[in-house]
Amino acid sequence: MAGNQQRRNARTSNKKGAVVGSGGQRRKQLKGRGPTPKAEDRTGHPAARRAARDAKASATRRSSQPRRGSTKGSSEVVVGRNAVVEALRTHIPASTLYVASRLESDDRVKESITLATEAGIAVLEAPRAELDRIADGAVHQGLALQVPAYDYVHPEDLLHVELPGTPLIVALDGITDPRNLGAIIRSVGAFGGHGVVLPARRSAGMTASAWKTSAGAAARIPVAQATNLTRALQDYRKAGFFVVGLDAEGDVDLPGLELADQPLVVVVGSEGKGLSRLVRENCDQIVSIPMAGVTESLNAGIATAVTLYEIARSRRR
Repeated sequence: MAGNQQRRNARTSNKKGAVVGSGGQRRKQLKGRGPTPKAEDRTGHPAARRAARDAKASATRRSSQPRRGSTKGSSEVVVGRNAVVEALRTHIPASTLYVASRLESDDRVKESITLATEAGIAVLEAPRAELDRIADGAVHQGLALQVPAYDYVHPEDLLHVELPGTPLIVALDGITDPRNLGAIIRSVGAFGGHGVVLPARRSAGMTASAWKTSAGAAARIPVAQATNLTRALQDYRKAGFFVVGLDAEGDVDLPGLELADQPLVVVVGSEGKGLSRLVRENCDQIVSIPMAGVTESLNAGIATAVTLYEIARSRRR
């Protein structure tokens, strides 16, 4: 054969090998590695470390948010000079008072620090940036008060409360306003009640607003949280209590409540929906407050106060 084909070990394949020039040699080493990563994605870069710290702080804030249905309550922060000093005046249990660094002091700031110190509450100076984070964007005016989670008792614990008089418990069915809750606790304390029961879900909890509205009664009246309010009412009935529900369409007028001298659980429903069906079915009587005026219904806190007063009056007789 002509040409180079006659050489020994001559190449007969049609595959093309490497060609002269850098473009065909070590092709993989010359392949591009893509765009340069962002600074936040580079391990060890200061921007990456800052991003990691921010992500960790964000996760911590999310984990400290109140969880619906928690049986241990939820911590909260009271911010603002007026709100903080009023909370301390009403002896709301708090763990820490945060004061902004280089804060221009006024009478409210001075009183807040004095009240916190007298109550044994830790007073910490915090940079503005840290206080902004604690307040979660709310206007704090240089003051923030950390209120720990409320420690609810078990519904059965109310059967053993060491208070004088015939047992009297108030159960709340769908009360979502913490100010109503605080007012009801105040009435329970004023008229010889032994405790309050809340459902764990769809109900107001023991927040700073409820504490303030109770005017100190929350420190004396135990509050229980029931996973299932209907079951808790059934347990009270088995323990010898009579359960009466408040409703505008009751079959018994409040002045004619013959069960007033018995161990009682008074169930108060929401202003809009009233008592739920299952709760109503577990009541021994449905009681209404007779009204002569044009008012269709009373605020839940007022209705509870009127009912407890009438029960206390009947028991004194």
